Amino acid sequence: MKRIRTYLAIISLIAMPLLTLAQAGSQIVPAVVPLPVTITPSTDFFFIIPTTRIVATDHSLNKIAELLNGYVMACGGKPLSKVAAAPTSNFISLAIDSAGIPDKEGYLLQIDNRSIRCVGHDASGVLYGLQTLRQLWSAGAHKLKVPGYTIADHPRFDYRGMALDVSRHMFPVSFIKKYLDVLALYKFNTFHWHLTDDQGWRIEIKKYPQLQSVAAWRNETLIGHKKELPHHFDGKRYGGYYTQQQIKEVVQYAADRQITVIPEIEMPGHASAALAAYPSLGCTGGPYKTATFWGVFDDVYCAGSDSTFLFLQQVLDEVMELFPSKYIHLGGDECPKTRWKVCAKCQQRKKMLNLPDEHALQSYFIQRMEQYVNSKGRHIIGWDEILEGGLAPNATVMSWRGEEGGKAAIAQKHRVIMTPETNCYFDYYQSLYSQEPLAAGGFTPLQKVYGYEPLAGSTDSATTTYLAGVEGQAWSEYYTSEAQAMYMIFPRALALAELAWTPADQRNYGDFLGRLRRQTSLLLTEKLAYDPYFDDITYTAASQSGALQINLHSSLPGSEIRYTTDNTTPTWQSALYTSPIEIKNTCTVKAVLFNKQQQPTGRLFQQSFRIHKAVGASVILQNKPIDRFNPGNTTLVNGLFGSNRYNDDQWLGFSGNDLQAVIDLGRIQRVERLALGVLNYHWQRMWAPVTLLLLASTDGEHYTELYRQDSFPVNGINKLEVKVKPVQAQYIKVIGTNKGVIPAGEYGAGGNALLLIDEIVVE
Repeated sequence: MKRIRTYLAIISLIAMPLLTLAQAGSQIVPAVVPLPVTITPSTDFFFIIPTTRIVATDHSLNKIAELLNGYVMACGGKPLSKVAAAPTSNFISLAIDSAGIPDKEGYLLQIDNRSIRCVGHDASGVLYGLQTLRQLWSAGAHKLKVPGYTIADHPRFDYRGMALDVSRHMFPVSFIKKYLDVLALYKFNTFHWHLTDDQGWRIEIKKYPQLQSVAAWRNETLIGHKKELPHHFDGKRYGGYYTQQQIKEVVQYAADRQITVIPEIEMPGHASAALAAYPSLGCTGGPYKTATFWGVFDDVYCAGSDSTFLFLQQVLDEVMELFPSKYIHLGGDECPKTRWKVCAKCQQRKKMLNLPDEHALQSYFIQRMEQYVNSKGRHIIGWDEILEGGLAPNATVMSWRGEEGGKAAIAQKHRVIMTPETNCYFDYYQSLYSQEPLAAGGFTPLQKVYGYEPLAGSTDSATTTYLAGVEGQAWSEYYTSEAQAMYMIFPRALALAELAWTPADQRNYGDFLGRLRRQTSLLLTEKLAYDPYFDDITYTAASQSGALQINLHSSLPGSEIRYTTDNTTPTWQSALYTSPIEIKNTCTVKAVLFNKQQQPTGRLFQQSFRIHKAVGASVILQNKPIDRFNPGNTTLVNGLFGSNRYNDDQWLGFSGNDLQAVIDLGRIQRVERLALGVLNYHWQRMWAPVTLLLLASTDGEHYTELYRQDSFPVNGINKLEVKVKPVQAQYIKVIGTNKGVIPAGEYGAGGNALLLIDEIVVE
């Protein structure tokens, strides 16, 4: 293997210039995702033809050789024969050399006109080399053409995960296998399988048959978004579960593709389905039912009853028999303490253990279950809520509510997987176009996923030591079909794959998009119903006194944007966008992207702008808005209204705090009309203000009340268009009294109400 080591030495000297050329737009770097660490091109080509032989002397690579044959045949090639010794030419060799390829999961792929050699540190490395090979070849008549390259590659992170929630919507084994195939193609090594939740229990547990007959089924399913009231349901019984034989089949299928399957069995919250089957496990004794809509529910496993722990231990016994993974995910998130606070058994447990509060009781619950899992030679993973009340001694933390949980866990020397919802949740909208299918909320475009850098700026050496990797989340509340699931997950998962694999200083979004566009035929071969609209037109708006500057953008090279401001649909003859559009009057901007062939591509862009006296004015806020929504003061006076998806950065949000905004118009002016919108979605914890006051002043000290409203009946956006008695004013004050704590009986009871407001129009 001296030849391999020589190649590594040469590659290390020339790789960076090659990557620089690629990022500048050169075609030297092929359309491979994730981008390999080093790439050396040649002028050679190799042709995989029916007489090509596969050489794999290591028996551990037999399955990978079979996979290679499958990949060849999927592209129209003929099956290749496997031989024990390499001929002089026309062969593909597979080998393991842990000394020559020092990095775990690393590989060296050498392609010339005589052969293809794929050498891995381990079996995973060999497979990943072949996944790169698949992305290099192009199909012809009974042959595959492969350009010459030498590629030395290894992953950035040990943990590269994608999840799938099958509790809300269940997917057949055939889909799970297809999903695993695509994860393997893009070098993910972990499949996090979310198997239990309030809406359904999806794994067969032989000791508890009612988990199959009761917990696996719900009476009906919510139609539309949970924020919409009244809730509507389809009236159809829904459910199912994976048999233990099917679980074994999936685990083996994943293992053949070097993917570890980590099961998630939720506890102590998200337990409605299990409680429906075994009501004695809850604090009240029921009756309970499997949830038919989405959310967080007060009924959880009773922390004061030993029978709860016995049940979960016996469940995990069967789970651990099915899943050989080192880690078992126990959930631990979103567990309300409402029932525990009034449960005699839970309070007795808390008193007996001298625990200060119910958060500590949750910590006890997780630690007790962790001890059991550890006794079986395994370790647990939990969502970052398991930090509350004290972290279990050996737990890995999956940080989803931002990065703070991950930072806190690292400070305690715990292994961390970063999966912040702002960047890694693929149930969020990926564009703001109205044609997007119904999604959970939030806005996570492709660029936001790709641009995420875990714990950016950290100089603590512990970060490197304890940051295991990243994971993308695929929650299925609104994944109502296999096609929609794929549309929502891909290509965002490809951006995460590159984040997880490629060194940070070699990643470049423009270069990634170029390679992604050239992945189209491969994605079609894999029959992925992925989102193709990542090059669609987007915009930014800069406000100035009484006007807006609108910037239109597209990432499609060589394209042109044609636009109108008269509400007509643009054509090739419409105005060509070359510089920011100045908007001085209320209008709708429409734009269409045209490709190099002067053909329209993508979707019609349209955005309305309302110009009024306060556009671009100075705004002073008494309380700081929360970062979850756009925290900028100018949001209130930028000529843009928020949508009912509340994910477009046009809403200003306050958690538990009042809104008090003062707008300075710059000079005394006549004011006779005010307008604004407030959100009222109790099922999203969004409450309209108890009282809304609009006031005016000439000096900023003495205010006159112009309007007051105490009732907001609309579920959704309450739009106020208020005509007031004309008044001279320079300052407009808006006061919204927050609901404060969400009352008992309402969704999210006991938490802070959110008050959301959008554009304040002054005319």
